[in-house]
Amino acid sequence: MPPGAEAWLAPPAPAPGRGPRGARFAGAADDEDARPGPPRTSVPPADAGDLEAVARTVRTLARLRAAGRSGAAHALLAEAVRGPAARFPLLAAGLREAGLGADWTTLLWEAAALPLGRLAAAADALTAAGRADDAREILRQGVVRPAEALGREVLALAADGRHREAGAVLDAYVRVRTPPRRPPAAPLTTRPAWCRCCWPPPAASRTNGTRTSCTPSASPGFTA
Repeated sequence: MPPGAEAWLAPPAPAPGRGPRGARFAGAADDEDARPGPPRTSVPPADAGDLEAVARTVRTLARLRAAGRSGAAHALLAEAVRGPAARFPLLAAGLREAGLGADWTTLLWEAAALPLGRLAAAADALTAAGRADDAREILRQGVVRPAEALGREVLALAADGRHREAGAVLDAYVRVRTPPRRPPAAPLTTRPAWCRCCWPPPAASRTNGTRTSCTPSASPGFTA
């Protein structure tokens, strides 16, 4: 096992002050502290072989970057993405420790093309290692695919009994989908029936027929 590689297994220290505070959340911090250890995961833990493989990948990648061999470095990252899910937290720690944080970002982008089952397993491993932000990012990028294909893969996860992973994928999909934007309302070009003031109206009252100092018409049924 490479010297110092054991530290890659340790989850990052949580940022202080994240939990809810105040009278409304009395006891919430105690509840958080009382929760059992790492989150549930179906991914087997990393072993000495995984540590050695990741350390070798990081060393090779550092040499390739130093030599300016970007193509070979990218190919190595694409190969690393196809490895076991348990290696993703190790790669996150190893690449950042080696000053290759940009390559970790590239690796997340490459992982977006993985089948959803493998993508969910990688996110599961990252979450269990205390890297929830990386887990959310890998899912966010991975769900950007045709809705029909994503639906089929989610159903396959559920059929395999992987309901938690299917739920995480759907949650990420909902979060990246933005509501359709309504077209802006066209400005008024004719005088509304309720308006007896001079035309055109002040700029503040031109959009959507908003009345400012206009006098309502006496037409039946009009309520000011």
